[in-house]
Amino acid sequence: MIKGAIFDIDGVLLDSMGIWDDLGARYLRSLGRIPEEGLNKILFSMSMEQGAEYLNEHYGLNKSVKETVDGIGKMLEDYYFYEVLLKPGAKEILEFLKSKSIKMAAATSSPRTHIEKALSRNGLLGYIDKIYTTSEVGVSKHSPDIYNLAADFLKTKSEETLVFEDSLYALKTAKEAGFVTVGVFDEKGESNQAELENQADLYLKKLDDFIVMSEKILN
Repeated sequence: MIKGAIFDIDGVLLDSMGIWDDLGARYLRSLGRIPEEGLNKILFSMSMEQGAEYLNEHYGLNKSVKETVDGIGKMLEDYYFYEVLLKPGAKEILEFLKSKSIKMAAATSSPRTHIEKALSRNGLLGYIDKIYTTSEVGVSKHSPDIYNLAADFLKTKSEETLVFEDSLYALKTAKEAGFVTVGVFDEKGESNQAELENQADLYLKKLDDFIVMSEKILN
């Protein structure tokens, strides 16, 4: 029987994945510059500092790397604090799990302040009993530590705990650690949706589908 649930946030509960495609271009537009076509692909493999250096050099921003990193960081913070919306069905799925007395935690790679503010503004924070971040845990989701810590808090075994993820690598990490995995489609997220569906114990094209399909795994 399922007794607990652990949610990734970006691309699962928050409709936030698009900002990462648009962040560099959005920053440039705020400075009156016109971003080149395909800028997101150029920046994708770069660190924040490397991306800032690229923007400074190619767009003549006359800023230090730190100034550009800080500017982008502030823009990202403002997006989570004031703009990002829920994915359709997010509140309904949390309300449904609450009605089943299933305890819930979050496991995210985003900063705590961003996530707490976004969830609070959108009315979801009260459903989540505990938030874990990879930066605070000290390892990425290539390790199951964040899921194990969340399950320990929920006092549930891995085999009775759902993990909702939209990224293939993270879902595979949770699955290999014995958790019951739920793959979530996001149009701006995982490129290999076929494998995400294949690896997941349950795959959702829409969050709302969980309520209908949940009998397969809740009992």
